[in-house]
Amino acid sequence: MAPRHQRALGRRKFLFALGGAAVAAPAIAAIAPYALADTPPRTKAAGALPLTIVNNSGAYDNGSVHVYIVGNQDGRQVRVTPDGTLAPIAVSDNGGDGFTDYAISLAGSGETQISLPFMSGRIYVSLGQKLKFKAVTDGNGNAALQYPAGWVSSDPNYPILHDCAEFTYNASGMFCNTTMVDMFSVPLSIRLTGAQDQTTGTVRDGGRAAAFDAVRQSAGFDRLVVDDTRVIAPGHGLDAGLFAGDYFASYIDDVWNAYSGKDLTVTTNAGAFTGRVNGGKLAFTGPGAVSFDKPSTRDVLFCDGALAAPNDGTTGPVAAVLGAGFNRSTLLSSAAQPVTDAASFYQNAVTNHYAAAMHAATTDGKAYGFAFDDVANFASYVQDTAPSGIRLTLTPF
Repeated sequence: MAPRHQRALGRRKFLFALGGAAVAAPAIAAIAPYALADTPPRTKAAGALPLTIVNNSGAYDNGSVHVYIVGNQDGRQVRVTPDGTLAPIAVSDNGGDGFTDYAISLAGSGETQISLPFMSGRIYVSLGQKLKFKAVTDGNGNAALQYPAGWVSSDPNYPILHDCAEFTYNASGMFCNTTMVDMFSVPLSIRLTGAQDQTTGTVRDGGRAAAFDAVRQSAGFDRLVVDDTRVIAPGHGLDAGLFAGDYFASYIDDVWNAYSGKDLTVTTNAGAFTGRVNGGKLAFTGPGAVSFDKPSTRDVLFCDGALAAPNDGTTGPVAAVLGAGFNRSTLLSSAAQPVTDAASFYQNAVTNHYAAAMHAATTDGKAYGFAFDDVANFASYVQDTAPSGIRLTLTPF
């Protein structure tokens, strides 16, 4: 199956809708996650899907773990209740403290079974304390939910140990991933069964501590580590004043200079695009004429701005490959993109050391360390068009 960067792109927009642009408050969730809901189905998924939650954290007992399943269905914001039914988000759900209590408790011991209906969203887990989700009214007068923004120090969920996985489940199948795009806190793995038996996201023994240490020891990245609670992604760190806004500037300049005198080739499902810097823009010819302004460090880290990726089959896929090349620092070492040899990633001194640490922490080397980490299939993402069950495991710290 073709990599996602060669098909429809929606991941970046999802991240911003769920708080990627938050500065001082959590953002309102507005759209579904990136998962490939438009993938032509080979087999129809059949109704509610068994979801098993397993607490193998070793650090917290079941009574200290809280689960939240929140997202969207048919354009409305919803949550899953403990009995596996969908309920709309309602402002009246806010309690006396101003927040909802949408928590699903784990079984007293062993595994917890939940029925997952068709929807797109996130499965949050919090340890030790419940998360503070607030129901509000959006600009259209509809009830909406403010999601946690663990990278914003003023967010009420900032002190709480929590993390999430993302999914879209519909008649076309289940499309899901663990994510470190915003932050990394709780080790999670997904096992998806059905036509195949697939597992992704598993953090190796000692991997959490190793990731924290690797980021802490990388020059310029150390302030992204928040005690033993989480590591914040550098894009959010930049917005919070914890990461240099010009970190990638020298590398970006070198890329622009290099391809002023030679061609850069980017291959997608649409074909091979040939680009060169001219008049300050990196302009490509091929299946379509696309061009890019010189990106900023923030554009690179969020894969947005000058590297924005519309769902047009041409600019979007090329932008995704460029975003991956900048984050992995492969654009100078190879004039043919995308690079598919992981041993070539993160070798430049100026690179996304956060993403490198996230990949080094997992048993299969796959992670979602930045928005287009799925380029060349290096994301912790799995899908199945005939799913029979999904298992989310809190793995040992």
